Amino acid sequence: MADLVLGDDHAIFVDALVATLPQRGHRVVGTAANVRDVVGEVRAHRPDLCLLDRFFGDGDGLDVIGELLNAGGRTRILVLTADGDVRGMRAALGKGAAGYVNKMCGLEVLAGAIRGVMDGEVVVELAASRTPRLAGTTDARRLASHLTARERQCLRMLVDGAHTTAMAKQLGVAPTTVRTHVQSVLTKLGVHSRLEAASFAMRHGLLDDERMLVAG
Repeated sequence: MADLVLGDDHAIFVDALVATLPQRGHRVVGTAANVRDVVGEVRAHRPDLCLLDRFFGDGDGLDVIGELLNAGGRTRILVLTADGDVRGMRAALGKGAAGYVNKMCGLEVLAGAIRGVMDGEVVVELAASRTPRLAGTTDARRLASHLTARERQCLRMLVDGAHTTAMAKQLGVAPTTVRTHVQSVLTKLGVHSRLEAASFAMRHGLLDDERMLVAG
């Protein structure tokens, strides 16, 4: 079992990892949604491993890798990010990270990466970032074209990591209405969870399509 600190500002993604990583034999001892708090959590808990996102509202996670290594002593750093920039990967490893994994690689790849890093390996998994966006993108956008304007708003909020309460407040509707909209999004996209919906949208660039941003 490895003690983990999760540094990521996407709440839904963090919640999913908090729920699933213990099933893989790991213990999440701390979470943080900004760069400064990640350093504080690592200093406080001195975990075996810190899963570190790339970009936060208050800075680039790569800039504090050295500080994290000093704060945690034995702590290893595994950068877990949606950023597919090979230069970012090289920079992370150059600063002392033990691994660099694209979020779109999935849980099985992440679990294997954690095992590899804990065994002293340097792990790089960029398979998801190398997946051609055109593969399946036409079908993905066809599915997304059936979303209503309100459902597209909900999808954008899922990608931003918003919870039901925050979504309801922003939309000015009841939480039960939000849940109905979200379930419709899942059904129309053919996915089974909010995390999958957010990953699906990110993978196929659905929110980069201006048509997705136009209210219907």
